[in-house]
Amino acid sequence: MTPATPSSPFHSNRRRITAGLALAAAGLCAPAAFAQAAWPAGKPITLVVGYPAGGSVDLVARIVAEPLSKRLGTPVVVENAGGAGGTIGAQKVVNAAPDGYTLLLGSGSEVSIARLFNSAVRYDGQTDLAPIGMIGVTPMVFVAGPSAGVKTIDEALAKSRREPNKLSFASSGVGTPLHMSGELINVLAGTTFRHVPYRGAAQMVQDLLGGQLEFSVFVLSSALPHIEAGKMTPLGVTTASRSRSLPQVPALGEHPRLKGYDMNVWFGLFGPAKLPQPMVARLNKELNAILREQDVWQKLQKAGVSNEGGTSKQLADFIRAETARVRSVVNQAVSTGKTS
Repeated sequence: MTPATPSSPFHSNRRRITAGLALAAAGLCAPAAFAQAAWPAGKPITLVVGYPAGGSVDLVARIVAEPLSKRLGTPVVVENAGGAGGTIGAQKVVNAAPDGYTLLLGSGSEVSIARLFNSAVRYDGQTDLAPIGMIGVTPMVFVAGPSAGVKTIDEALAKSRREPNKLSFASSGVGTPLHMSGELINVLAGTTFRHVPYRGAAQMVQDLLGGQLEFSVFVLSSALPHIEAGKMTPLGVTTASRSRSLPQVPALGEHPRLKGYDMNVWFGLFGPAKLPQPMVARLNKELNAILREQDVWQKLQKAGVSNEGGTSKQLADFIRAETARVRSVVNQAVSTGKTS
């Protein structure tokens, strides 16, 4: 199976999710259900992030937390529970009481990908978490550090072919979308970039700029300041088309050897599996309203994150389609012996 193209379920799901903002705004959920879902003022809600502070998931959580707190009338506190590709934080929410006071700001890594790689992950993101709503989607970017000695993706691919198994690319952990993005380059282009997993973006940046690594995959928001400062060379964004934040940088799929390349990072709001439906409905309503706020929209756009929104069912459908799509990439990488 080949990676998704613009006509794939991934893209059609995104269109349905975007359309869902209008549906949610029309008030299709019963007002009585919202009235039942109240959070006592003063008792804080914990918004768990499965990564250290400063990364893309943490950034999105902090953009959402303050307006969510205002709309619910009670504090929303971001808690970073980093490690194991986001799965430590996700497991904490899976194990939490379904009372609306522990939520997850999740991404594809811990919700749908990690279990494909790691048998130690005991939860199933599709059944053990309650999808509340999609927040947004962002590209990743494949970059070269100073030691790579390349300026374009064509030069990087050629260098890998000349120096098989000698060049490294970093990601934020095994089974993350960043890891899968690098492996997909290997699958499509026949290259042998070796994967080096990290726990978060900060150490990746330090080692890339220090010359310990040649290449890395970053979520766009994490790499942008270093690209703008001229410290990293962007070789291509991972989406099917170019990013509005970096219009001068080609999409990787523009290269003949990477035709059809399309990978993203997505962000969503989740609760424990048995979170009562009135709470899911209330949180979904408030999340969609937050995503229409001008200040939130501007902050997400600046970070390279689209504003999606939509219903909880649309998020569940999206996750099913995206998990199947990523599984096909994993199977291709495993069959060629390139996962690590």
